[in-house]
Amino acid sequence: MKNLLKFFAVFAFVFSTFVGSANAHSNKVYTIGFAAANLQADFFNFIKESVEAETARLGHKSIVVDSGGDDAKQVSQIEDLITKQIDALVLIISGNTDGNAQIRKAKEAGIPVITVDRNTTNPPGDSFVASDSEVASYQMGMWVAEQTGGKGVVGVIQGQLGSTPEIARDTGFENAIAQFPDLNTVEKQASKMWSRDEGVSIAQDLLTRNPNITVLYGRCDALAQGAAQAAKAMGRDDLLIVGFDGDRAALEDLKKGNTLLAATMTQQTLTIGRTATRFAIDAIEGRYIPPEVLYGSTLTTQENVEQFMGDGHP
Repeated sequence: MKNLLKFFAVFAFVFSTFVGSANAHSNKVYTIGFAAANLQADFFNFIKESVEAETARLGHKSIVVDSGGDDAKQVSQIEDLITKQIDALVLIISGNTDGNAQIRKAKEAGIPVITVDRNTTNPPGDSFVASDSEVASYQMGMWVAEQTGGKGVVGVIQGQLGSTPEIARDTGFENAIAQFPDLNTVEKQASKMWSRDEGVSIAQDLLTRNPNITVLYGRCDALAQGAAQAAKAMGRDDLLIVGFDGDRAALEDLKKGNTLLAATMTQQTLTIGRTATRFAIDAIEGRYIPPEVLYGSTLTTQENVEQFMGDGHP
């Protein structure tokens, strides 16, 4: 019985996605609001581009707002989107809060909400679409262990504390390296905006306080790229530096091999944006959408980066 129910759930998901795609032929035009956490981040820009492109492909309109990491500003922006009579909201929650106010505003107006990358439960969105960051970060941890022979001293440049991706990436990575007694995290320091500048300054702090560090893990590519820049300036070419996201700039660095960045996890960023858009339209029209969809990511190094460049990005 359990397997039968699972079959019907999967079937409903596939069918709703197919029907949602067919909406391009509908005469009704919807307006999708996209509220971004911070469009200075390449990853969020990727999502934005995907949402805009898929909305247009399906014959609908989109309105984009960017809070720049400010929770109060995002709440105000969502109120404004509501006055503009959006039909659905695709939301990347700003800051490190659980997004209660943002989602509640839309829900009170009867607007379906699809949350992307960052999840919340009180109240939840109608669907959460993201990468399985815990699994991906576990894979990164195992790769680091392989590269280091299971020995090393790890420093971590965290994303925003309390955010869904930071929590998941911490859990996955630590579960992986816990299997190697001689590979240990000695210090973690949090960023506020997941930015490259923060990666530079935090890496400098970590390496000054703990010169024995041999591995730096930036929880996103911008942080890792900043760490690579700082390490290079400090003459620490011995470091293994890894990131997460598969951003354009990071992939370019991997391809050229001209920085200390050794690997990243390439998320299916464009797929996530397309899926969120289709779910938003399905929700408007009352079709089934799953409460959560998590996509896999691919460990990416100089050896396999070419497949993800340009139009090859998933």
